Amino acid sequence: MMALYFMAKVMIAEDSEPNRRMFRDLLQIEGHQVIAEAKDGVEAVEKFNETKPDVLLLDIAMPEKDGISALREILASTPDARVIMISAKEGFSTISKCMSMGAQAYLIKPFRSEDMAKAIKMTLA
Repeated sequence: MMALYFMAKVMIAEDSEPNRRMFRDLLQIEGHQVIAEAKDGVEAVEKFNETKPDVLLLDIAMPEKDGISALREILASTPDARVIMISAKEGFSTISKCMSMGAQAYLIKPFRSEDMAKAIKMTLA
């Protein structure tokens, strides 16, 4: 028997439109609902506060405000926010900083759809 898990309301914060589209497609295939998208860190904080998603996919390198600053701001107002950081940079110090701040998971681009699915399941557990 297949285990069922909670289908999440997800927000995507990513400055690359092709990446946002790809993430949206992967999430919808998994049965999740994409309730908001943001193209920069300022918009990410605003839309997160408006929509309160179950999970936020948050890119680190974005214009206006980077993902780490957006994470700090989001967690200040919503300490139990579930955030998965996304980056093309694999630096351990960046990963460890995000995790110590309160992010639940970290995906390094490019990643496989299974990696995203696993990160979301882990974040919702």
